[in-house]
Amino acid sequence: MRIPGVVSFLIASLCLAGCSSTAGVDALDLQKPSNETTSSVIRPPAPIAAAPAARGNRAARAGLAPMSDNGPGEKTRPFGLAEEEETGMFAAPDAPDPQVPDVGGLPVEPAALVSPPKLLTRAAPAMLAGPLTHYGFRDAKPINFGKGSPRRLAVHGVDVSRWQGNVNWDKLRAQGANFAYIKATDGGDHLDPMFMKNWRNADAAGLKRGAYHFFYWCRTAGEQADWFIRNVPRVEGALPPVIDVEWNGESSCKRRPSREKVLEKMQVFMDKLERYYGQRPIIYTAPDFYRDNLRGEFLDYPFWLRAVAQHPSKVYPGRKWLFWQYSGSGLSHGVTGRIDLNVFHGDERQWRAWAGGRQTVADAN
Repeated sequence: MRIPGVVSFLIASLCLAGCSSTAGVDALDLQKPSNETTSSVIRPPAPIAAAPAARGNRAARAGLAPMSDNGPGEKTRPFGLAEEEETGMFAAPDAPDPQVPDVGGLPVEPAALVSPPKLLTRAAPAMLAGPLTHYGFRDAKPINFGKGSPRRLAVHGVDVSRWQGNVNWDKLRAQGANFAYIKATDGGDHLDPMFMKNWRNADAAGLKRGAYHFFYWCRTAGEQADWFIRNVPRVEGALPPVIDVEWNGESSCKRRPSREKVLEKMQVFMDKLERYYGQRPIIYTAPDFYRDNLRGEFLDYPFWLRAVAQHPSKVYPGRKWLFWQYSGSGLSHGVTGRIDLNVFHGDERQWRAWAGGRQTVADAN
């Protein structure tokens, strides 16, 4: 009578041990750091022409070892809300100027990192052959940039995310938006809920469109690149993808990696996107992050600079730029509330040449 009881006890003990052992293995597996470079990139159905080899400081970083850190995706931070880098006196908006003179001491003709202007062919898309929509925005906090006014440049656009709600893209286009950068992803697991709607509707309204990713410093670069690729279509005529790098005090991630690690992670992310989309990514940044990490770096990449109180030439001395975010308080009939305003560094002909092709920065050198 007692032997069956002992046997039952032994069997029950073995079962419990087996369950505990399995749970322990799973728990250990969850703690494994993910690799910086993953293999989940969706490969294109047809090969993409190899991107030009990078030069300069990029080669110097080729031998750096990969990082291994991970964390949750960014979920709270809207694009372009970094603290304003200067305190400026608000002034009435500058009067429109049909001419395109020098901007803040920087000549317009050699637009920074833009391919040499070329004439459009008859096969060019109708959107590029048509006239630009001229600036018609208002600004809740207008800044007088003097001779460097962004209104003296020809091609204006916006960037949007879910924080703009339902956008009337036809009205936004009529107001002066010729291009739009649309929030797609951040981290490795967050997709902006308005991305696909904005992506489709911006195109239907005739705007050149591109997507941006908010980089999260508690997630590996490879995972973030794969997440962006999974969610952002590769379509002909889209603007190059953007990596948004800045310090975010409201983020759940409190890490501020060293300058070396920041550059390494950015390079991993940008290399993956360039291989997949066939376009060199654009770097968006804010003044404090730039001072800490990017001065003198990535000279062969186009930059999109936030400078809402002074001209970029004063906030980012010596840095060439492709786009300038000059206001975070724009007003338009197409949105409720405020919207970020941006401008392309070049004239109309240069815009048509750049936006009408798939040039990389190396083409301009």
